[in-house]
Amino acid sequence: MRVRRGTAGGVVAGLLALLLVPAPAAVAETTEDPGGGSLVMVLDSSGSMAEPVGGGEDSGRTRMAAARDAVGTVVDGLPDGYPTGLRVYGADRTSGCTDTRLAKPVAPLDRAGLKAAVAALTPRGDTPIGLSLRKAAEDLPEPAPGAITTRTILLISDGEDTCGTPQPCEVAAELARQGIGLRIDTVGFQVKGKAREQLECVAEAGNGRYYDAPDADALARQLQRAARLSADGYRLRGTRVEGTPARDGAPKIAPGQYLDTIGPGERRYYAVDLDSASTANFAATAVPQPGAAVDTVDKLATSLVWVSGVGDEGNCATKTEIFHQDEGAVPLTSAVSRIPTETRYSTCDKAGRYWLAVERESKPESDAARWPLELVFGREEPLPAGAVPAQSQPEYGAGGPKAPLPTGDPKDVRGGTGFNDAEELGPGVWRDRLLPAQTLWYKVPLGWGQQLRYDVDFANEPTVRGPGSPAMSYGGTEVYTPARHPVGTGTGVFTSQTTYTGHPASLRMGTVPVAWTNRYEADPNVIPVHTPGGHYIAVTLGADAAGLARNPEIAVVLRIAVLGEEKAGPEHHARATAPAKPDESTTRADTGGTGGAGWTGTTAVAVGGGALVLLAGVLIALGRARRRAGTDGRNA
Repeated sequence: MRVRRGTAGGVVAGLLALLLVPAPAAVAETTEDPGGGSLVMVLDSSGSMAEPVGGGEDSGRTRMAAARDAVGTVVDGLPDGYPTGLRVYGADRTSGCTDTRLAKPVAPLDRAGLKAAVAALTPRGDTPIGLSLRKAAEDLPEPAPGAITTRTILLISDGEDTCGTPQPCEVAAELARQGIGLRIDTVGFQVKGKAREQLECVAEAGNGRYYDAPDADALARQLQRAARLSADGYRLRGTRVEGTPARDGAPKIAPGQYLDTIGPGERRYYAVDLDSASTANFAATAVPQPGAAVDTVDKLATSLVWVSGVGDEGNCATKTEIFHQDEGAVPLTSAVSRIPTETRYSTCDKAGRYWLAVERESKPESDAARWPLELVFGREEPLPAGAVPAQSQPEYGAGGPKAPLPTGDPKDVRGGTGFNDAEELGPGVWRDRLLPAQTLWYKVPLGWGQQLRYDVDFANEPTVRGPGSPAMSYGGTEVYTPARHPVGTGTGVFTSQTTYTGHPASLRMGTVPVAWTNRYEADPNVIPVHTPGGHYIAVTLGADAAGLARNPEIAVVLRIAVLGEEKAGPEHHARATAPAKPDESTTRADTGGTGGAGWTGTTAVAVGGGALVLLAGVLIALGRARRRAGTDGRNA
């Protein structure tokens, strides 16, 4: 990666520039989950699968023939090497409640082998769903030590369990309690009544989602969706750590990235030591299974806690984020900062021991599984003594809803699964495809003085019309700073969610310009936008779109603009950087996700045989009438 930096433009008479030294973010050694995970399909091969699908072009085809085609489509669309296996039931005997076997062990994807295994099946027996689920959980490989991965059981059935013991819903709930990251999705092929209710129950108890497939085409697309969500799950990264339910014994964390888990109703503590001058950024991202049951007001809260000499606990900063919808779970990030006040008057300005507290609250009917929790702690060094930063930029100005955006034919791109593998984009028009319940991630570099402005267009797609089809779903977006702080809705300038019915729908979003002194503003949408680097865009399609859209994915177009001249540093009157050469990378050094300073400085100029040290010298007092000295969103 090449880093673009401005070159020195010379010495201006009577003005001494500032020498600003970038402060590297200290990152704890991390381990990365390569996306890992695994999938075992559990395919119904009972006698009812020999019945005809019926209707239209499918007239005369058996359900098993449709299932063979659908499984073939699924394996063709999975990533190379993704661990995948196949278990079947009802395929070997005309009756019997132990008739379940592993037809293809879970191993790096063998497309031909999986297709051959399905082609060899002859439907004939009973439907021991409960036993097959229990065996399927044993088929999935255990995660590597310290890893948190998604292990998916994908059940495809055209009827309910005929054996009674063990009960499928009870098995699903039992399996969900045993480990983190286990997900059971179910696809009901031409089912209704009690059979559908049972499959819905299994999915809900198993932290997964039910997909209805009334015909062969629906079976193929629903299988694709479920399998792809498993393979494209959020790539977690971090060093394992275990928070405590109280401050006593809480693990001490240094700047870096960490992985933990959190259950409903839990509060987790982590100890941190802070100096009296640096800004400290903390972000917690909960990663539930995509589409798992959540309530609109289920929340994730972060707090930075201090304790007085007599043991009283107080908050330096606190922030709560909710899902804002009840269609299904998506990654949820809450973030707080300790920003020393300009006058150093606050209790939270002092050096010493603090605690990061992360809390999850859920409704009783919401997903009860433990969620992976990705934590980031970053530190920003203060400006050098005497440095005068540029004034804050709390207004959207030219970056508002009427800002001109790029036009033209979109270029195809593939978004990442989360913060850690977000696809880096520059200004332009980009096209991607999105699954129901999926969130895709992108990263756009911004420099000092620049702001992000983008539109998200959800495509016109053919829809499913029939009994039980949802009338609408939603599309959503959020933008995050390099320290992973959500910027929000921009005080009403933008909105983060829109209704999606299959017809075109659009969202507008953006940030204010990046300025050092934004951290002292009162607006929560302005405060976080105070360091340059990769700003993250997340785009989500609601889970109910699985019953709405006819195609497995829907198209989405991003129109991205980076507005304003990039400045060489955060100081007042910092010059604009020279435009990048045509063959020069526009990639900027960013914070690496840990909230480091991430800015480049004015260059020292060598004169004669020695170096001219540039001392602090710009003596201009800055201020805004709306800016409050020391405002940092605290209630200490």
